[in-house]
Amino acid sequence: MATYVAGGRGVEAGRGWEWIPAGWEMFKKQAGMWIGLVLVAFVIFLVLAFIPVIGSLASFLLSPVFAGGVLLGCRAIEEGRPLEIGHLFAGFKEKLAPLATVGAIYLGATIAIALVVGLLTGASIFTLANSGDAAATLGAVMAALLALLIMLALMIPVIMAVWFAPALVVFHDKGAVDAMKESFAACLRNIVPFLLYGIVIMVLGVIAAIPLGLGWLVLGPLLCTSYYASYKDIFLTA
Repeated sequence: MATYVAGGRGVEAGRGWEWIPAGWEMFKKQAGMWIGLVLVAFVIFLVLAFIPVIGSLASFLLSPVFAGGVLLGCRAIEEGRPLEIGHLFAGFKEKLAPLATVGAIYLGATIAIALVVGLLTGASIFTLANSGDAAATLGAVMAALLALLIMLALMIPVIMAVWFAPALVVFHDKGAVDAMKESFAACLRNIVPFLLYGIVIMVLGVIAAIPLGLGWLVLGPLLCTSYYASYKDIFLTA
């Protein structure tokens, strides 16, 4: 019986790679259903992307809910039960409120960071861009890049807090805030494994995009299953 490790444990750097083959083994057990499930999710988020404002807000709110459902699908496979398209929506039946709250906090933090960065750099970018001077235009471009880098840097802690939150809500009955605190702590303890994992995923992403993006039909599910593998490795011990 696996034991839950509150706050997660630190693992060796090489584990960041091992999550991927572990995820691959889970994907192979029901490859067709995994591809179908990811395609349905893609269509849902594509439709939301075409709905002005509300669609973007809904994407933030619902992402943890769908993630919770996918995790329940992973658990089902592990227990010898079949993966079903319905697992994608299982988060709506179980833990909807805390999962949606994670999404709401994620949305609020993203908006707050965007506003702060915009207030700090927006005026100077606008002034430089409308000066008509070539040097000023270049300066505006550089300022915009700097604003983007600042926003990305500020978003990293938010992403760390959200990363494992759906798993902690679904499997360990955590509230949204407690789950996000533990997720942040776990990610902080495992910066190096996640760095390795991220590099490998980026390389695989480039390869997956080469055949008209069709490789993402496999890489998409692999992201789900390797995510589950990382949760088990960090939060559960034999």
